[in-house]
Amino acid sequence: MAERGVDVSALPAEVREQLAELDLELSEGDITQKGYEKKRAKLLAPYIIQAQNLAPPPQYDGQDPGLSSAAAPSNASSSSSSSRHRRTRRSHRGGGTRDERYRSDIHTEAVQAALAKHKEEKMALPMPTKRRSTYVQSPIDNCTPPDSSSSSDEEGGVSGESGEQQQSPDSWMNSSIHGSSTSSSSASSTMSHGESRPPQAPQPQSQQQFPPQYPPPPHSQSQPSALAEAFAHARLDPPASALGSDGAPQAQARSRGSRVDLPSNAVVRGMSRGQSRSSMMETADVRRVGKGVPVSSRVSTKIQQLLNTLKRPKRPPLSEFFMDDQEEIVEVTRPDPNTPKPEGRQIIPVKGEPLGVVSNWPPALQAALARWGATQGKSPALTALDITGKPLYTLTYGKLWSRSVKLAYTLLNKLGTKSEQILKPGDRVALVYPNSDPGMFWVAFYGCLLAEVIPVPIEVPLSRKDAGSSQVGFLLGSCGVSLALTSEICLKGLPKTPTGEILQFKGWPRLKWVITDSKYLTKPSKDWQPHIPTANTDTAYIEYKASKEGTVMGVAVSKVAMLTHCQALTQACNYCEGETLVNVLDFKKDMGLWHGVLTSVMNRIHTISVPYAVMKACPLSWVQRVHIHKARVALVKCRDLHWAMMAHREQRDITLASLRMLIVADGANPWSVSSCDAFLNVFQAHGLKPEVICPCATSPEAMTVAIRRPGVPGAPLPARAVLSMTGLSHGVIRVNTEDKNSALTVQDVGHVMPGALMCIVKPDGPPMLCKTDEIGEIVVNSRAGGTMYYGLPGVTKNTFEVIPVNASGAPIGEIPFVRSGLLGFVGPGSLIFVVGKNEGLLMVSRRRHNADDLVATALAVEPVKTVYRGRIAVFSVTVFYDERIVIVAEQRPDASEEDSFQWMSRVLQAIDSIHQVGLYCLALVPANTLPKTPLGGIHISETKQLFLEGSLHPCNILMCPHTCVTNMPKPRQKQPVGVGPASIMVGNLVAGKRIAQAAGRDLGMIEDQDLVRKLCMWPTMMHQFLAEALQWRAQTDPDHVLYVLLNAKGVAVCTATCVQLHKRAEKIAAALMERSGINTGENVVLLYPPGIDLIAAFYGCLYAGCIPVTVRPPHPQNLSATLPTVRMIIDVSKAACILTTQVLVKILRSKEASASVNIKTWPIIIDTDDLPRKRPPTIYKPPSAEMIAYLDFSVSTTGMLTGVKISHAAVSALCRSIKLQCELYSSRQIAICLDPYCGLGFVLWCLASVYSGHQSILIPPLELESSLSLWLSTLSQYRIRDTFCSYSVMELCTKGLGGQTEILKTRGVNLSCVRSCVVIAEERPRLALTQSFSKLFKDLGLSSRAVSTAFGSRVNLAICLQGTTGPDPSIVYVDMKSLRHDRVRLVERGAPQSLPLMESGTILPGVRVIIVNPETRGPLGDSHLGEIWINSPHTATGYYTIYGEESLQADHFNTKLSFGDPQTLWARTGYLGFVKRTELTDSSGDRHDALFVVGSLDETLELRGLRYHPIDIETSVCRAHRGIGESAVFTWTNLLVVVSELCGSEQDALDLVPLITNVVLEEHHLIVGVVVIVDPGVIPINSRGEKQRMHLRDSFLADQLDPIYVAYNM
Repeated sequence: MAERGVDVSALPAEVREQLAELDLELSEGDITQKGYEKKRAKLLAPYIIQAQNLAPPPQYDGQDPGLSSAAAPSNASSSSSSSRHRRTRRSHRGGGTRDERYRSDIHTEAVQAALAKHKEEKMALPMPTKRRSTYVQSPIDNCTPPDSSSSSDEEGGVSGESGEQQQSPDSWMNSSIHGSSTSSSSASSTMSHGESRPPQAPQPQSQQQFPPQYPPPPHSQSQPSALAEAFAHARLDPPASALGSDGAPQAQARSRGSRVDLPSNAVVRGMSRGQSRSSMMETADVRRVGKGVPVSSRVSTKIQQLLNTLKRPKRPPLSEFFMDDQEEIVEVTRPDPNTPKPEGRQIIPVKGEPLGVVSNWPPALQAALARWGATQGKSPALTALDITGKPLYTLTYGKLWSRSVKLAYTLLNKLGTKSEQILKPGDRVALVYPNSDPGMFWVAFYGCLLAEVIPVPIEVPLSRKDAGSSQVGFLLGSCGVSLALTSEICLKGLPKTPTGEILQFKGWPRLKWVITDSKYLTKPSKDWQPHIPTANTDTAYIEYKASKEGTVMGVAVSKVAMLTHCQALTQACNYCEGETLVNVLDFKKDMGLWHGVLTSVMNRIHTISVPYAVMKACPLSWVQRVHIHKARVALVKCRDLHWAMMAHREQRDITLASLRMLIVADGANPWSVSSCDAFLNVFQAHGLKPEVICPCATSPEAMTVAIRRPGVPGAPLPARAVLSMTGLSHGVIRVNTEDKNSALTVQDVGHVMPGALMCIVKPDGPPMLCKTDEIGEIVVNSRAGGTMYYGLPGVTKNTFEVIPVNASGAPIGEIPFVRSGLLGFVGPGSLIFVVGKNEGLLMVSRRRHNADDLVATALAVEPVKTVYRGRIAVFSVTVFYDERIVIVAEQRPDASEEDSFQWMSRVLQAIDSIHQVGLYCLALVPANTLPKTPLGGIHISETKQLFLEGSLHPCNILMCPHTCVTNMPKPRQKQPVGVGPASIMVGNLVAGKRIAQAAGRDLGMIEDQDLVRKLCMWPTMMHQFLAEALQWRAQTDPDHVLYVLLNAKGVAVCTATCVQLHKRAEKIAAALMERSGINTGENVVLLYPPGIDLIAAFYGCLYAGCIPVTVRPPHPQNLSATLPTVRMIIDVSKAACILTTQVLVKILRSKEASASVNIKTWPIIIDTDDLPRKRPPTIYKPPSAEMIAYLDFSVSTTGMLTGVKISHAAVSALCRSIKLQCELYSSRQIAICLDPYCGLGFVLWCLASVYSGHQSILIPPLELESSLSLWLSTLSQYRIRDTFCSYSVMELCTKGLGGQTEILKTRGVNLSCVRSCVVIAEERPRLALTQSFSKLFKDLGLSSRAVSTAFGSRVNLAICLQGTTGPDPSIVYVDMKSLRHDRVRLVERGAPQSLPLMESGTILPGVRVIIVNPETRGPLGDSHLGEIWINSPHTATGYYTIYGEESLQADHFNTKLSFGDPQTLWARTGYLGFVKRTELTDSSGDRHDALFVVGSLDETLELRGLRYHPIDIETSVCRAHRGIGESAVFTWTNLLVVVSELCGSEQDALDLVPLITNVVLEEHHLIVGVVVIVDPGVIPINSRGEKQRMHLRDSFLADQLDPIYVAYNM
């Protein structure tokens, strides 16, 4: 705000006064925010220029932490200005005085002791890592928005100028000293703050220019933090390759457009260890051992530090045993035998003294007003103060009476037509008056009482978005309010629509507004008199009350209760006629209303009302009023004692000797003892007597529960109770003797009210009487209490009609009690002690903690540097079957990262030590951003709501789930493997489970030659080789078109008939044979974009007797990331030659390529674009079908580059299998939108058409990026029945075309022709994606049954493929808990913890599948999850290795079961799945066995002895918040790391941390160790659309992710 550049205390007095008036106008709603900003800027403009070179003074300011309904200033600037003003005047006290308001001396000592305990351990928490831009991105104004809820353009202008001169973001971030570096490009992403930088990273020149008043920050080498020192030995320089020439880490390829297959640092499956050029292997080995990290591995310090933290277990380890499916999830805490238990006798209800009957007490409160109005008209009733604390006006009893009568008359007779009045007695009316105008409120309140309408006082709504305003709407609705009374000034200040009408507030009923200023009221006729009946049980007024959940309800108070309460207060406080009372509390509710408006009128007391705004400008004003008016009673809160104490030196000659009673309204708070003591210390010298301090306990339902009576001078003061915190947490009273650190000192709140009966009952369950040494809820029976929650009969019964029962459950009497919501006990001498409120109660692991106590502890941890005005909110959220404590505090704008983190760590330790409870989350938000209650306190329920929905926008966050989540399920212990085969077989038979196996139909041979001719098939027996098939087709059906290639416009750019393809293949074969150095049987790399050239080159290789290896060409815009993979495949396959196009030849030899690889060592490169027309002398025919036909290289999701050998026999068996399954004949047309480089995609693109003779329409997936609808419109245009695509293509269409189905319809796209649309993948079917695709394009005629999936793996390229026959794929719901135990338990759809799985397609002909235990290698029953093993004629022959690692070969390709059928040779797919027999029948009439793939074995996470699949955790994480785009998880030394891409703005980054932690804990029972928030596109995805998690893991460990934020959940 504008005064950032100005020291307000230095301004002339009249300017300061004008500013203070402005602030008042704003806080009372008399001026709009925009107007306020304009006027303020105008006032300050002359002074801004002069002040520009002054640094702002530090700011210390005290305020109630919002848990008591106390109030923070509604405008920060004013109060900070006034506090600075005060500080300048008392500069001799030193600028950095401790913020005493919060100090409970006991607490502070305890906290210091608790922290000292932790000192020795040295802070082991790694600091979170934040990208600088996360908090540089927005100007400082955004980080610390102005106090009020709206802001304007003008304000931005002024503050922008001064702010820039005054404070660069660097200064308040202070990252120069605490951050890792000034330049974000060279700062290492996960380096700990203050760590020494690697020497080879020089600072780039483009450093930020610092304004002259800030020296450039020193390099951090000279001062490593304590943290970095502790772990310095573990820091290693990043490898030279990770840094560019200037030392900055090289930018990673971000665009998702170019999908990159990145092998994890070149790990090649099948290569010998020594052969591997990867330094990751060491880390991988360590991971298996799990004993920490050798210093030599390439791990960032931050993570090393993290491990060291985890090595010291915080809580005793859980006892372990094997959990079966049926066991309950949660670890039930065993009751501790040492838990203190109540031992006293049952409590006897406590009776207050009888309520005396005084002869002149009025029959009703209105009667008292009538009496004083008539007989004591000149006597002062109320004095209101202006903003400076000087009297503004005095309302006499005469005036109060006459105005109230006028208002009553107007309300009943002048608001409608003569025949139809709007208001009738008994109607409810809202009273909307600002805090600065008590006079208008008094008149309105008494006017309503005289008119017998029911007043409902509420706060003035300042903006549409006020915290809890919709809840106030609920109150008005439940009370049936349709009319609101207000003053003219207040009405002007209410937010209006452009047409000038009052804004319709969110959730409010339609209201008619009535102005109650005198000039608008009608004087009643002589004969009209208000009706004043004797007090009865009708409702007199309704007081609002906000519950813990934020609901606002109205407590109805009857006329008799109102009168009796006034009488009881008069007797208890000994009020006399004509006394003077100073009231600082809110006069609309609670004590402020009961003493300051009602009881005062009954006793003709003169009330001086000190509004809240005056307290902000002059905190001593109430003390001055007591002194000037010789007041006998003052009504205050702890915060008023504190503020007066802070300012008392400014006024020497004041005396408080006249006070006989200083009522402390929030005397039941944990910090009230110290506030009262400190105030007495200071003001005893000014005549304050110790016995006049009277704390009391109240609640909206029971009204005044107890109050300390004014003492006799010289009598001993009541004793304090020093209670054990541990006892309190178990609900038991124990005097603390040993550990004074965990003690709570409480003062009594006096005796029960006159005429009341009180007892203590259990706060939850039936209202059973407590024992004498037990803490319970105070319940009261009295005529002076609330009668109901108006309009809510259901809730009323549980609160207002409670009949306590004794230990045996029998009611103790007939009379109903009211629950007060206060927790406490009855001490010696029947004194009442209150230790907390029900709404502040946090039940964690069956122990009770009080939110106020936790606030007090947090505040005792030196908050001055970090917390803004002591604004701290404490609440609990339910996560994983228990309450978890969350603390949110506002951070000072000038607090440094280091200070904040230090403070958070110390709060954790202090609370752990003193309260013996772990915090779940501690968050700091920018100053003034927490939702406020009307008087400026923190709106807790709204804050909790923001936290849970991820809109809190913290600037710092610390999650500590490891310490506080102690009810985790027990880790599972694997059963020993040594169980014999016989017992397993018998076990399966006994349990009635089938062995989990399934098979496709038979792959028979066709020998009938007539059928061959009829089907235009080449004779299978004759031709075992695909090359022969092509030659045969070229002869028998030369002009049959096999391939059509489309471009982005859907135009056929290239076609190939059988003979054309044959001729092109011959040309290439001739070229290969001519070259010397290329021999039969050598490997040839085919480097082509997707198209017909690739197919021709493949057959050319077969004709020449070479072995083709298809490789995806490098991406021209991203050579640095894609070319090394190409190079690696060429090197690993030992290729003799590269066949490619002219364009790619240029790229391979370009200067850009030389930056990534050595271009001088390429093998022979043959450009096949313009080859001469030559025929090879002979076409090669392999001597046996077992010879290798081609090599299939692919990068797996774990980053392994794996090449497999496919024999000629396997090729023809596979093609035949697909032909049968999909019924492919030469008359068929299929459309393929797949990458043609490996797996089933390659087979369908290059091989299937030549074998089966069908026509393939080829659509390169890259073309879809420029023309999204290409694939779908092709299906429609060519009337395609069968199409094949990848998940990436399907996702592209779903996301890009989802909203355009109508446009596609108008273009004539019709998909009703599509019979099967098969997704080709090597993963679990993505059910959500296929279902949303089906739903979205249903309107275009796509059948819901059309979409299905295929499944293949490295060892066998095609295992399942949903054909045209066969039943529809089935969907089952599996219990996730059992899946983690490798069991399969089917549940109903929608069951909790259920996971939907879709069958992976029908098993191909000739394929047999069995589910095997990967450890024992024995077959499993169909209720188990196990590895999928395959027996099939088209299994690959083995890995392509340089020296055959035979063990791996045999293990993966030719392995046998350990029992059952030990003869068959099986291939291991490396995927986990299960087989289920369904109700459907297959083509042979048998029941269909469905294969369900669950996930890759290599990718599963073993945590706590259970098996997790990353995709399940990722799905949960993506649901947690709308800002999460994609996410990936991996483990590292038993830590679960979640990486999430943030789609929203960077200020949402920290909101994701608790939500991700919550969802993983709730749904997967795992604690997330590290949360990394990154930019979109960072998670690497391969060409098949699969996440490469291991590659991501390597980048994370090597510090190459440049994350937005890294949170270490320690």
